[in-house]
Formats: sequence, structure tokens, C-alpha cells
Amino acid sequence: MKKTFLNKLLIGFSLLAFCTYGVIYACSDDGEWSWYFDFNFTPETFVDKSYSPLFLSYGVFYGVDFDTQHNSRFNDEIVIDWATYLNGDLKKEEVKFFVIDSSATDVQKLHDFYRYKKSNSVSQKWSTKIDLKSKKISNFIEFLFLSKQIEKTSIVENNWSYEPVIQKTFNDEQLIKDIENHFNSSSDKFLKNRYWFQTMKAYFYSSNNLKTLAFFEKTKQSVPKNTLYYRALSYVAGIEYKQKNYAKSNYLYSQVFDKCPAMRVVAAYCFHPQEQSDWNASLAMAKTNQEKAALWAIQGYYKNEKQAIEKIFELDPKSEHLDYLLTRLINNQETKISKDFSKNTVLENKNTVKDSLNQSALLMVSKIAESSATAKPYLWNIASGYLETLNGNFAQADKKFVQAEEKMPKTTLAINQLRLLRFVNNLSKINKIDSNNEQTILKDLTWLYTELPKTKEEVLRYQNASSWSKSYVSALYKSQKNNVMAELFVRDNNFYDNENNLHEMKAFLSKNNKSAIEKIGVRIYNVRRNDINDYQAVLATYANKIPEAIAFMQQADSIQNIKFYGNPFNGNIKDCHDCEHAAFQKKKYSQLDFLNTIKTMQDNVAKGDDVYTNSLLLGNAFYNITHFGNARLFYETNIIGFGSSPYYFRDKIRKMITDCSVAKMYYQKAFEAAKTKEQKAKCIYLLAKCERNEYYNNQYNPSKDSWENQFEVERSQINFLAWNGFKELKNKYSDTKYYQDVINECGYFKTYISPK
Repeated sequence: MKKTFLNKLLIGFSLLAFCTYGVIYACSDDGEWSWYFDFNFTPETFVDKSYSPLFLSYGVFYGVDFDTQHNSRFNDEIVIDWATYLNGDLKKEEVKFFVIDSSATDVQKLHDFYRYKKSNSVSQKWSTKIDLKSKKISNFIEFLFLSKQIEKTSIVENNWSYEPVIQKTFNDEQLIKDIENHFNSSSDKFLKNRYWFQTMKAYFYSSNNLKTLAFFEKTKQSVPKNTLYYRALSYVAGIEYKQKNYAKSNYLYSQVFDKCPAMRVVAAYCFHPQEQSDWNASLAMAKTNQEKAALWAIQGYYKNEKQAIEKIFELDPKSEHLDYLLTRLINNQETKISKDFSKNTVLENKNTVKDSLNQSALLMVSKIAESSATAKPYLWNIASGYLETLNGNFAQADKKFVQAEEKMPKTTLAINQLRLLRFVNNLSKINKIDSNNEQTILKDLTWLYTELPKTKEEVLRYQNASSWSKSYVSALYKSQKNNVMAELFVRDNNFYDNENNLHEMKAFLSKNNKSAIEKIGVRIYNVRRNDINDYQAVLATYANKIPEAIAFMQQADSIQNIKFYGNPFNGNIKDCHDCEHAAFQKKKYSQLDFLNTIKTMQDNVAKGDDVYTNSLLLGNAFYNITHFGNARLFYETNIIGFGSSPYYFRDKIRKMITDCSVAKMYYQKAFEAAKTKEQKAKCIYLLAKCERNEYYNNQYNPSKDSWENQFEVERSQINFLAWNGFKELKNKYSDTKYYQDVINECGYFKTYISPK
């Protein structure tokens, strides 16, 4: 049983220091969010918080990139213990100051006060707040003085490196003897216990830490089995590991895991059998069923939670370790669930889910649930019910959920977890939506889509059920040929490419007597009727059907008033969106203003009024609403989508927003109507820009491998071509001012005309 899990870690300390300090550094890949959204079963519902790092995760531990609690893991407990001991001689916040906060100077000065019987500024300050004559306070200061010497070695800075860090050692032998003498001589049980732990700690951080083992063996029977004992036991386990006594080390770490919840994540990390023989030897050392169960509890985290559950249930059915292992087993099953309804029908998807389910795990969970022998039978019933849902046994799932509800705690999280799994079961029963069965899910759909996102429920994992249910309902409607309802629950990027779909959706959104489930669909759908009108206006504009575009835009509500960032009628030598957006604009055009202005200019061209200027401005307008211009805002709609690259859009849209043919047509009209060489030069250059864009649209064809295609371009060293417009500009208009302006602003053209 050679373990390889440590290969996933980035470690900043030696393994000995790592396991005993309790500092964890782990890669968690993409974080927990994507993992979190894969589940319906929330481990936190019924499992103690100390197990949370052991929940199923992409990384080594759930929610732990690195352990920041090395220096603070027991702070609260220490403050409470000392405040209780001092019994009012010090306020809790004062205890916290001395124990946790920056108090080294105060402790040193107060220690000097007690030792030399001489007042100083610090003792004078504190004498006005506390009774320095109190024996307990003097004991407290003496203890802190000694313990803070060890902290100079034991406190670890929260930094790390890929290379092992040199371990600091505590080499003041006289101070170690002083601490041990305090342990031996103290008659106060509270102080004796703490001096015992400080002696263990001092020996552990010394250059001869094997003395830790001898001191522990000599004294372990005389100390209470409290947190300090198990913290000390982790020191022993770490040293045993360093001595390559792997079986004993793992056995001891399992006891820490079992008895000291705060150190579970550390003990689990340090648990490290090298071979099967180590594991067998550790099991042989276990004296009780509880100790054996603790070993299986950690082994199940790394290897096989199902086997571990079976073993622990035989040994100690009341063990709380069963709870976290069960959540891992359920979450593992969830990772195998297919959620793809794009290729499969609902029935095919259900069969795929059932086939992926571990039937032996289902039978095991069901058997344990039926026994009612665990400490939390409701957890096992709810888990069994969920597995029955995945297995298609919906009636059996209902029974299990009823049994769980009878005994489970009535916390908000528990109530919501059960409701969520019941909803998944109820929706899974439906193979065809009708007015009767939709009633069974309406309230839960509203709860899931509308109410839960508004709450402060940060733990319940409802997002997976939300997305799954939308796909499920959409697939049902799609199978029933109800394209509108299918679209409401899951958007199809190509839906509005179909003219019938578009008109059906507009009609549906306009009707007043929507059913309850239709209202839910509309509520979660992020497209409104004005978005469709806007989309139609955009399509009509690119088709150069401006009167239609105006009519649609006038029905687009507030969208028609959205203003362009730059002037859409400007035509510049170089395309620079940010520059044009920042430039002074005498008039800011709204979407509707833009279309109305185009209509006016087109009317002028038709009448023969100033054909050059109007055609040139029309060319600029149609150029600017392409991907290359300053008015991308026009086509970036709720239906078309958004993106800085044309390849973010589906093929039909990409072709539309990169097509400069209408702009080219108007530039040609302007050229034909031009009366001066300056005017003609400008038209020729603007036509060249359209040629350039057309070239790159074809050169970087997304149907080819983009990287391979890019390398082909680089190998051929073709960064630009001598487009016809460039040739004509050079050959016929080199004597114009515009020609010089182009040389100054256009690197393409300057390269073209430069001597080779």
C-alpha cells in the first residue's frame, strides 16, 4: 500500500516539522468553486466542522490551500483556560493580550518585577489595572516568560518555498531543566499540566529531540488526556516518523485524529504508511475497536471510503468518523453523474446515471440506514434516499426522506438540504410535463431559482440542482416540441436564427395569461421582448434595411437611447477604439439617432444631394458597426453576445460583424462622386482598409487550426499585402496631403512604400 498522495503537495518544511507543526501547503488546482457546483449533497449539513478539510475536493484538502492556523489553532482554547484559572484576576481581553497579542516586552518587564522585587514602568502601568500581588497572576507571568522563550523557535512564519527550510532548534538546556522542574514541583494541577506540555515542546524543538520520547513515556500516565496531551502526542508521532517507525507514527497520529478535532487535518496529512506491512502493523497496535476505527477513518480518506465505512461500522457503528466518510462516498457518486441533455433524452440520461452508480455502495448505505445503529441515522436515511433517486427508485427515496425528517435536527441547513433532495427526486419522477405533475415542482422551482439566491445561505450546495433542473425541464419541453419553453429554461445560441422561433417567443412574451411554470421560465430567462426587437434592428441594419431597423429599434424601449462611446460617422486612418472613444464629440449619438441619421443620409444620396459627403459618412457608419470600427456597442446585444474577438461569436454572427461589404459599397459611391484628389485619396485608403480586413478574415480561418495557421503566416513573413488601394494611393495620389497623413499614421502603408 505505497502512498503517492504527497506527490501532489508543495512543501515548505521537512516532513518532521511539517507533521508536528501542523503547517499545510497544498495545491487546490482551480479552487473549490467548480467542485462545489458539482454536488447536491452538502457535507456540512450533519458533519462536524473539524472534518471539513477532509470533504471531497479537487485538491488535497477541501478549502485549504495552506494551513494558516499553526500559530493560532488553539488560541481561543488557551485564552479560555487561563481566564478560567485566573478567575477574574485578569479580564478575558487582558488574558488575550498577554497570551496572544504582542506582549513579550510586558511579560519580560513584569517577570523582572517579580524576580528582582523592583518596580518599573510596565509594572507601574499594570498595577493600576490588576493585583500584582495575586499568586495566580505571578504564576501566569512566570509561565509566560518561560513559554515565550520556546516560541522563538516554535512559531513559524507563514511563508514557504519549494525547498526545505532549515529547522530552528531550542538549545537552552538550563531553561529546559527549569521548565521541567516547574512541572515536577508544581502542586497546582492546572500549572503542572501546562508545564508538562511546555517540557514536551522544549525537548521536541531541542537539538536532541529524542529526549521527548523518554520524557513522554515516563510521565504520560500522570497527565490528563486533554488537548495538551494530544498535541504532545503529535510531537511523539513526528519523531517516530523521523526514526522511520512508520507503523507507530501512523498509529499515534490516528489517536490525535480521533481525540483532537482541531488537529484532524494535520493528523490526516501526516498519516503516511509506506507499505502494506506498515498499515498492518499499525492496526495490530490498536488496543480497542475505537482505535482501529480511527485508523480506518484516515485510511478511508486516502484510499477507499466504502471499505473504511464497512470496517468502521463493524468495529464501532456509533463512530462519528462514519459521517464524513459517507459524505465523501456520496459526493464521489455525484461526480459520475451525467448532466448532458444536449445529446441524450431525459430517459437516456437517467439510465446513464443509474449505470454509473456503484450498486454495492448503494446496498451498503441502505443496509446501514436500515440498522439505525449509527449515531446519526437520519444522515444515513437521507443519503440512502438520495442514492435511491439516482438509481431510479423514487418511491423508496420518498420513504427514506420521511424517515430522515422524523429524527433529523431542525436546523435551516438540514431542512433546506432535505427539501433540495426531495425536489431532485420529485423532478426525476417526471418524464413528460403536464398541468398535473408540474404542480409538484412549482414551489420548489421558485424557491430554487428566486428565493435561495437572495438568502445568506452560503453552505447549501443548491447551484448544481439549479442548473441540472433547468437542463432537465428544458429537455422535457424539447421532447414535447415546445421550443419556447425549452429555450426559457436553457438558452440555445442558435434559437433566434430560426425566424419561427423568434416570432413565437415574441408572441409568448407578449401574452398576459401565462401559467405558473411559464412565469417561472420568464423570470429566469434573461432575454426580454425589447432585446428581441433590438436584435431584429441590428440584423436589419447589417442587411441595410434601415426603415425596418428604425421600426424595431423604436420598440426596443430604453435600448434605443443607449449612446455610442465614439462618433460612429467618423472615419480615421487607423482604427483605435479607445482613442476615438476619448476624443471630443460635439454630438453623442444614441442607437436610434444613429439609424435615423443613416436614413436621412441615404435619402440625400437617393436625391443626389452632396453624394460624396453622405456616401462617405454612410461608409464610415457601416464600417464602425463592424468588429473593426468604434461602434461594437451596436451589435453587442443580449442575444448576440459580447466579446473582444470576433471568434467569441458563433459563425453566423462572426461573418456578419466582420463583413465590410456595405461600407465598401458606400466608399465606392463616395469615390465616384469625389471632385478633388484629396477626396479620392481618402476614399481609396478607406477602401484599402476594407480589403485589409477581408484578407485577415480569410487568412485566419477558424475552420483551420488557429495556431498552425498563425505559424504558416509567420513562416511566410506575410504581415500585410499591397492591397489595390495601397497601390493606387501610391501611384496616383502621392502628391496629396492625405497621402502624407497616411504615411504618418499607418505603419502598414509606410512599410509598403519604404525602400526594400
